[in-house]
Amino acid sequence: MDWLVNLFTSTDSVAHIVLLYSIVISVGVFLGKVKIGGISLGVTFVLFAGILAGHIHFTAPIDILNFVQDFGLILFVFCIGLQVGPGFFESFRKGGITLNLLSTTAILLNIAVMFACYFLFFDTSNPFNLPMMVGTLYGAVTNTPGLGAANEALQSVFTSGEIPQIASGYACAYPLGVVGIIGATIAVRYICRVNLEEEEKKLEAEEAKNPHEKPYQMHLKVSNKYICGHTLMQISEFLHRDIVCTRLLHDGRILIPNRDTVFDLDDEVLVVCAEADAEAIQAFIGPLIDHHWDIEDTKQPMVSKRIVVTNPKMNGKTLGKMHFSSVYGVNVTRITRQGIDLFASRNHHFHVGDRIMVVGPEDNVNRVADLMGNSVKRLDAPNIATIFIGIVVGILFGSLPIAIPGMPVPLKLGLAGGPLIIAILIGRFGYRMKLVTYTTTSANMMLREIGLVLFLASVGIKAGAGFWDTVISGDGIKYVYTGFLITIIPILIVGTIARLRYKFDYFTIMGMLAGTYTDPPALAYANATCSREAPAIGYSTVYPLSMFLRIFTAQIIVLFCCGVM
Repeated sequence: MDWLVNLFTSTDSVAHIVLLYSIVISVGVFLGKVKIGGISLGVTFVLFAGILAGHIHFTAPIDILNFVQDFGLILFVFCIGLQVGPGFFESFRKGGITLNLLSTTAILLNIAVMFACYFLFFDTSNPFNLPMMVGTLYGAVTNTPGLGAANEALQSVFTSGEIPQIASGYACAYPLGVVGIIGATIAVRYICRVNLEEEEKKLEAEEAKNPHEKPYQMHLKVSNKYICGHTLMQISEFLHRDIVCTRLLHDGRILIPNRDTVFDLDDEVLVVCAEADAEAIQAFIGPLIDHHWDIEDTKQPMVSKRIVVTNPKMNGKTLGKMHFSSVYGVNVTRITRQGIDLFASRNHHFHVGDRIMVVGPEDNVNRVADLMGNSVKRLDAPNIATIFIGIVVGILFGSLPIAIPGMPVPLKLGLAGGPLIIAILIGRFGYRMKLVTYTTTSANMMLREIGLVLFLASVGIKAGAGFWDTVISGDGIKYVYTGFLITIIPILIVGTIARLRYKFDYFTIMGMLAGTYTDPPALAYANATCSREAPAIGYSTVYPLSMFLRIFTAQIIVLFCCGVM
């Protein structure tokens, strides 16, 4: 039995280290699925399993723990950056600016409440108390990447001696943080006297009044004599709106129109446009037709086919410059990305993974399919080269020293901030450098979760050795109630302002608050409360900037505030 004892006690062996991580992660993941009051802690329970392992001295060499922790953090934040990158800059469009300003205010209030609690309840002469409050802050807002960024920045400040194990403060504040976010959101509802049924009715009326920019199909009869004799391209320019004419009935024959097709009086056209533009286009071209002709009833060999963009050469090319109608004799009528239907605008940039609906003669459609790739198997494998190229650039960028007056050490974005920013930029602009950034949602989630559990397990194992003295015999209770204050006070303030001052609907506020705290359980609760997409829209609008600010402010707090102590 000596071999079994050595396997669990010989910390230098590879088998022991693999066994350690496997046990900690598997136990943490399984326990994280247990729901109490309908709420679970998810993979964050890996941190608690790691703390227990470290406490009973089931550990590994510190160099190994540091490497796995940092590598897991890099992988985690980089995959987050790739996910939020495509929508990062678009989130500042109309309506998004106000939501992001409210979200930023909540983040700054979290930090302000943390400092208030630090000066009110803790001994400011102890150099370890402020770093521990930073850990409490990120447990209170349930933001693990921020914990990683702060933990990594501490290594630049505490270059000699013991480094504060801020994961202890994080672990104390996290459980009540998850509950507090949902509880404070419910409190906003009662403070503002929100009636959920009335909110649903208002959302329905607003959606009917302002339809989304999604594809809208209609049959029209050309009755405007002023457009007769003009080409489809000229008519589109007259309208100043994106319009796709998929079929045209002329002299009893059904045609696939291209940019040079001339319209005649009494022609019948099948038009696809943005829903908000439908009324204007109908008024310009002619009335709706009650009797719809069907392309399937003709002998024309034309088909509609959904094609997947898998050819890397198509990445970043615009629909307007592909000349599908004039060169290939086909029209693109629908584009779907990440399950969302988009209107086929001429300015649309193709990304690998887009699914497009192409209408035209079968041979022509097949040629377009060959051009675009249409090989679903190519999407099954993530683009590993792009990921690691981005990590290399991110580490170099994060290692650049930035001298700021008043700071004892130069500011570095570090292993969290550098890869995050580069991943956001690659996710948004990578196609310009011929980088294919597409990964399936499942592949991205798998890489993220692996990075996250490796990071949490490492942090927990290192923090476990001193967890009892720090928390149970120390200031553990203070971390719990100060963390709860950090969680709820900003939500009550910002949620009330968003409702009473800016008149946002309550469901959008719920999503915005969940996104500000980057908290999926809060979003799940919001989605269960509302039958519409308002919570998801609020969440996705503020999530990219919130995640960036959580990571960036973690390093600023540690480097500036902890460094001057």
